[in-house]
Amino acid sequence: MGVLLFISGQEIIVIFLILLLLFGSKELPKIARTLGKGMNEFKKATDDIKKEFKDSTSEVSQDIKDFEKDIRKDAREISDNIKKNIED
Repeated sequence: MGVLLFISGQEIIVIFLILLLLFGSKELPKIARTLGKGMNEFKKATDDIKKEFKDSTSEVSQDIKDFEKDIRKDAREISDNIKKNIED
């Protein structure tokens, strides 16, 4: 759709007329329908890829947070043990 921003109305009409001459009036709706279906499938595939990427990165992010929590807990235990040994 962003490409259409750089095409003026007259250019769109000329392109439409060329397509009409090449494919005929009966074939244009079929071609438009096919293009629409293709664009919808492409959008669905893109959305699926984005969703899968988001899901997989959230799992990795959660794993990193869990790992960080474990390290902090271990560091706290070591620190407490050192303090306890120093006090004794």
